[in-house]
Amino acid sequence: MEQNLESVVPATSKDSADTPAVQDEALTAKAQEVERLQDRLVRLQAEFDNYKKRMAREKAEFLKFATEGLLLEFLPVLDNLERAIASARAETASREAVVAGIEMIVRLFRATLEKAGVKPMDAVEKPFDPSLHQAVAQVEAPGVPDHVVVEEIQKGYLLEGRVLRAAMVKVSRASSQAAEGGTAGEGACE
Repeated sequence: MEQNLESVVPATSKDSADTPAVQDEALTAKAQEVERLQDRLVRLQAEFDNYKKRMAREKAEFLKFATEGLLLEFLPVLDNLERAIASARAETASREAVVAGIEMIVRLFRATLEKAGVKPMDAVEKPFDPSLHQAVAQVEAPGVPDHVVVEEIQKGYLLEGRVLRAAMVKVSRASSQAAEGGTAGEGACE
C-alpha cells in the first residue's frame, strides 16, 4: 500500500528551509493575482453600470425626439389650415376658392401620412372582416351578399400594414323581406 501512496503523492523537497519560503512566495503571488482580478471585476462592474445608465439616457432622448421628423412634416399642413381660415374670414374670398384650398390641404395631409406609412383602407364592397372593420349597423341590401360592407361611416387606416384604426362600417344582412314578408330597414349590429 505504501507504493500506491508514493505514486499518488508527489515527492516533496528534502530541504525543509526552502519549503516555507517557496510557499510564502506562491501565497504572495496568488494574493496579488486575486487582488488584480478583484480590481478588474470592480472596474468591469462600474463600466457596465455606466453603460446601462448611458443606454437608458440615450433611449429616453430618442423617445423624446422620435416624432420630430413626423411633426416637421405636419407643420406645412398647419400653416395651410391657418391660411385657409384667414382666407375664409376675408370678405373677398369666394366659396370655391376656400373649398379648393381645403382640398389642397387634405391632399398635403394625406401625402404626409403616406410618407409616415399610413394608408387608408378600402372597405366598401369588401367582405366584413372584424380585424379590419367595426360594424356599427346591419342593413338589408338587395342584391348584395350577406356580410359585405355596404357603407363606410368612418375611414380606417393601416400603419405599415397593421391596423391603426378600424373602419366603422354598415354591413349587409340577408333580406328578411323574403323570409318574413316585412320591409327592408336598418338595425343595430348584434
